[in-house]
Amino acid sequence: MTMRHGQDSGGLSGESGKPRPRRRGSRAARPANAANGHPGNTPAPPLERDAAPHPGQPVPASAPLPVPAPARAAHEPGHEAGPAGGTATRVKPATGGVGSAPDPNPGAGPAAGPGATATPAGAGAPGDPSAGRGPMSRLKFARPLTTGSLIGWTALSAILPGIAHLRAGRRRTGYILLGSFGLLLVLGVIAGIVVSGDTGIATRDGVLGLIVGLAVLGALGWFLLVISSYITLGPNRLNSAGQIVSGIVIGTLCVAVMAPFAFAASTVLTVKETVNDIFPSSPDDPAAPTFKPEDPWNGQERVNFLLIGGDGAGNREGVRTDSMNVASVHIKTGNAVMFSLPRNLQHVRFPPGSPLARQFPNGFMRELPNGGLLNEVWQYAEDHPEIMGSKHQGPRALMDAIGYTLNLKIDHYVLINMYGFAHLVDAIGGLKIRVESDVKYGGSFGTAGTIKAGYRTLSGEEALWYGRSRVGSDDFSRMARQRCVIGAFAKQATPAVVLTNFTKIARVAKRMAQTNIPRDMLEHLTELALKVKDAKITSLQFVPPEFYSGSPDWQKIRTATARALRQSTQPSRKLMAGSGAPSPGTSGAASPGTSGAAPTPTLSAPPKATPGKTPTANRSAQSIDELCGI
Repeated sequence: MTMRHGQDSGGLSGESGKPRPRRRGSRAARPANAANGHPGNTPAPPLERDAAPHPGQPVPASAPLPVPAPARAAHEPGHEAGPAGGTATRVKPATGGVGSAPDPNPGAGPAAGPGATATPAGAGAPGDPSAGRGPMSRLKFARPLTTGSLIGWTALSAILPGIAHLRAGRRRTGYILLGSFGLLLVLGVIAGIVVSGDTGIATRDGVLGLIVGLAVLGALGWFLLVISSYITLGPNRLNSAGQIVSGIVIGTLCVAVMAPFAFAASTVLTVKETVNDIFPSSPDDPAAPTFKPEDPWNGQERVNFLLIGGDGAGNREGVRTDSMNVASVHIKTGNAVMFSLPRNLQHVRFPPGSPLARQFPNGFMRELPNGGLLNEVWQYAEDHPEIMGSKHQGPRALMDAIGYTLNLKIDHYVLINMYGFAHLVDAIGGLKIRVESDVKYGGSFGTAGTIKAGYRTLSGEEALWYGRSRVGSDDFSRMARQRCVIGAFAKQATPAVVLTNFTKIARVAKRMAQTNIPRDMLEHLTELALKVKDAKITSLQFVPPEFYSGSPDWQKIRTATARALRQSTQPSRKLMAGSGAPSPGTSGAASPGTSGAAPTPTLSAPPKATPGKTPTANRSAQSIDELCGI
């Protein structure tokens, strides 16, 4: 078919009559017929092709010809028919006049004509995941995540909440999570500063309950955070294997992030139950000091605790108080003096007006020349409630007797079962003690074993035998060793050690401890205990040859006690060798660090010793650290 010049074919067809594909050129490069002064039937200049041929490649003869203006108008929006069958192209007017810069957004196209559909800037093709996010979003977030990267970003969000949401393009949510996490960190730092300045506050029932609640909320919050981060990253884009693997890993991660919170809640609940079991809310002892929150120490300079090691074995009825020590603590400095009293101290006196003072005006069981030992007072009061006026007055009777002996007011007592103490030592990892000489234990001849001399870390069983063995020694040497065990435990049971092993310690403590310290005082007692750990601890024990147990010089005991208390608040100085208390493993007044033992004096050696006539002069208390090598 032939065509005349200027005739419109009315369609896009080639020489064979088949339709040719239409190619659109740059609209900015198409001049408008009317604007260039072409007459109505004058064809428009040829259109630019979309793709230029490769350099050096000839243009094929069958290449599509330029589309005439009328045909283009029939297929392209934005064109309308011009006069006399021609077309006019609507072109966005230039704002700069002649010679102005080209349109900075040529991809936006001309203004849409009637019935035309405009494509928003930045919109992608149908099905494009980045559609609607803008050009920068397409460039930044278009790359798909692999299984490993999705797991990595999710795990990172457990440490830095919100980072996975930012990676997925959820910026607002990501920034909110990051800001909330930062706020939690600031609040945590503030809480840490408050607790470090007032450690006892952490022992309050309300605070412990709050910590448990926060731990539960933290576990739930971090679980939801991990799940939300995982879903936001789009695991559905992975193949089947990737979805299975990532699901298993993320499930394990959820359990892992909840575990620390669950452990914290469990530990705090154990703390709460333990302290409520050990420390009574309302002590049964009517003579116990009344607790006042505004003045927990009743205006005293010192507070005195009676520490009792009870021998409550399964084959023995009642409790035998084999170890009795008084810890007198200076409240302001934390400096403490430990007074060790022998279990066989005879015929102790009681405060005037007390039930046992009326029963024994001349001393406990004075009518028995070899009886009336100090370690029998507790059980006697327990067995005779008609004398004491009520039941369970053993602790009060022993506190009265020891307090009157030392001329001190005993405020509180703590009874520790010695067999349970072995488990307590194991719970903190053993005790480091300097053993002065070999200590055999077991039976009458030490057939069970031997604790060798030197620096040792004793297990719970060894620590118990070290403090209790009588093989080749006497009660006074045993008292010295017991003093070292108590001092070593006080020094080595640091807060870090206690917290690390708290579950084991709490399980043992509930079975082995008894006290009249009220629950509300624990807050203040915790602060005082931390002072004692960093302060000076000295020790004085009332043993022969300076103090005789069979016929005690009560005034000399009180004088020595007062002097030791005064010295504890004075500046530290190196104590002189040859102090009155023997070193562990010795019975005489040997100097600290020596392994030779002086001959052990017997109770029958001094004939009819009278008060004030003891053979040796009174001496100062000694440092626990120097004596025991702690």
